[in-house]
Amino acid sequence: MTGEMLLSFRVANHRSLREEQQLLLTPAYDEQDAPGREWQAVPVVAIFGPNASGKSNLIDAIRYMTHLVRWSFRESEPGGGMRRNPFALDSGEPSTYVVDVSIDGVQYTYGFAVDDAAVVEEWLYSYPHKRERKIFERSGDRFTYGVNTPDSVKSLEELVEPNVLLLSVGARARKDILRPVYGWFAEQRFHSPRLTMPMGMLANRLGNMRFPELQSRIVNLMRAADTGIAGFEIVEESDEELAERAERWRRLGDDFTAQRQTRLLFRHLSGSGEFALPFDGESEGTQQMFRLAVSVLPILERGGVFLVDELDTSLHTYLSAKLVQLFQDPVTNPHGAQLIFASHDSALLGRVQGRDVLRRDQIWFTEKGEDGGTQLFPLTDFKPRKEDNRERRYLTGRYGAVPNVDDELFMAALATRVDSTHVPPTVQEQQQLNTPVAD
Repeated sequence: MTGEMLLSFRVANHRSLREEQQLLLTPAYDEQDAPGREWQAVPVVAIFGPNASGKSNLIDAIRYMTHLVRWSFRESEPGGGMRRNPFALDSGEPSTYVVDVSIDGVQYTYGFAVDDAAVVEEWLYSYPHKRERKIFERSGDRFTYGVNTPDSVKSLEELVEPNVLLLSVGARARKDILRPVYGWFAEQRFHSPRLTMPMGMLANRLGNMRFPELQSRIVNLMRAADTGIAGFEIVEESDEELAERAERWRRLGDDFTAQRQTRLLFRHLSGSGEFALPFDGESEGTQQMFRLAVSVLPILERGGVFLVDELDTSLHTYLSAKLVQLFQDPVTNPHGAQLIFASHDSALLGRVQGRDVLRRDQIWFTEKGEDGGTQLFPLTDFKPRKEDNRERRYLTGRYGAVPNVDDELFMAALATRVDSTHVPPTVQEQQQLNTPVAD
């Protein structure tokens, strides 16, 4: 199947990811009955592990790599160095990021290493007909190229600052040989409940959707999720509201430049008729589901990678499982879009409504080593059988990646807290208590 899919991601020295860790998305089993078996990579990867084990840091590493590729040419000031987050004990060592991707049947390997000052290394290879072809290599300020790399790419060296990626410059300069890989990065989307999209931005994204029919599909998805929503509309601020808001700012001494705001209203049906609620009036679960729907459906339409930190936040297990199922099924995912998510919901390891949510080769775990570095490892390391109760095995510690809770210390901490609710009197209060009261 043609399209764009992530085959592998490797990272070293990013936050808690000290040693090189690899997330491998190529199928480990030849499951003939699995939907989408013609895909070159699995469409879903789930990462489980205790708090602070590095799940979010892995997703953040992909986000960081994507951000540098897309924006380093625009955002990096000459001589401004590199913004990065290395492992605390290895802050003097470079951080490395590498992806293997398949684009329209051709595999590419792209990566770079950066330190606090500059890009240390950068490289791009393609594998047409499964034979390696160098497009470029970079070591510091020295560049080398493959025999098929056009001179127009070589001429870009003069534009590449030490803290800017050649891929970022080349794609902006519309160099065809670099655009497939850059385009893959451009189709990634990230979602985290800690970085919520402002309501106004959400409304604008809905209004600017390239596929108008997506709005009706979002409504259908929200209705299927039993949110009670029958529809939504994007409402612009009226002239009177805009003037009133501008006047309030002027009273505060601010020379306010008025910009018309937009907001979302959700229509609900009840026995007594229809009523509307603003976005902020909906439950956290409904807000989370709506934000996910706005990102998920366009990716399913065109392909790409959707990375979600804490998928289960404010979502019922059934809803999380249904979102996963959208990516698993070629009917709803015709272009091989991929979902990579972190979760604490162990129920997703098992069966929901009579079917496995995840395949054996779609499950990964994280845990911390003695040095505080994250270890990433797949369920396949344990040679699981299809019939295993994976949720129970995980919760009983058979796969590791569970919190190491000291029961005695935990109970002692709670007991200490209970005792601390009785605050002893201060010296002054004690003196007052000991002072006789006059008759």
